[in-house]
Amino acid sequence: MPGAYPVSMPAPDPISLRNPRAAEVVARELRRQIVRGELPAGHALPSESALTEQFEVSRPTLREAFRVLEHEGLVEIRRGVRGGARVRAPDENLVSNYAGLLLQYRGTTIADLFGARAALEAPAARMLAARPSRKEIVKRLGAETEEHANDLANPARAPAFHRLVVELTGNQTLILLTSVIEGIAEAAEVSYERRAAPPSREARQAHRDHEKLVALIQRGAAAEAEAFWHRHLVAVGARLQDLYGGGSQRVVDVLE
Repeated sequence: MPGAYPVSMPAPDPISLRNPRAAEVVARELRRQIVRGELPAGHALPSESALTEQFEVSRPTLREAFRVLEHEGLVEIRRGVRGGARVRAPDENLVSNYAGLLLQYRGTTIADLFGARAALEAPAARMLAARPSRKEIVKRLGAETEEHANDLANPARAPAFHRLVVELTGNQTLILLTSVIEGIAEAAEVSYERRAAPPSREARQAHRDHEKLVALIQRGAAAEAEAFWHRHLVAVGARLQDLYGGGSQRVVDVLE
């Protein structure tokens, strides 16, 4: 057959020609420097010639490493005269969006999602109420509650309060984990409230619950705050499960 390789000479593996192992080593080292802040966000990476000399690799191998980092959202490749590779700060939205897609792909149910939300978010209320100094926390939550009261028809107000409760803990792991769930829960709540306009009875109840949580945090009632917020989250989840046809309804169907 014209162009075929002889039986004694197997066709070269195109992957091996790119030397992926070397590209992974380069990507790992550049990734380490980015997350440690040694390569600040917004700054250009050294030139290709400097990096190929530093790592003792070819340009194709270096560009393969760039593609890995670009896929991870850590590097932005710009074209043109002032082009090149620039560092990007890690973005939690990239993780959240992908995790959300994964949950949808796995057929995650509404019951599953809101059960996890209650388990993760309720302890955040306890963490805030247990703080020795809560003045700034109460101030920010109170301001958000007031904004909600003045804008009950806005379906994004209640989810914003939930996000703030978690963010004020300052626990970065908890913030990241809940951001995935909150994004999907927010979409479900916004969809419901838009259908229920003008402001629904549930929107008014949510506002009252937010006020009560702020009061519990202000008092420093940690255990009571956690228990109350857990009940609130379970109630919200149950309401949305009923709306969307029961807990067995899939997240992917809700978000379509």
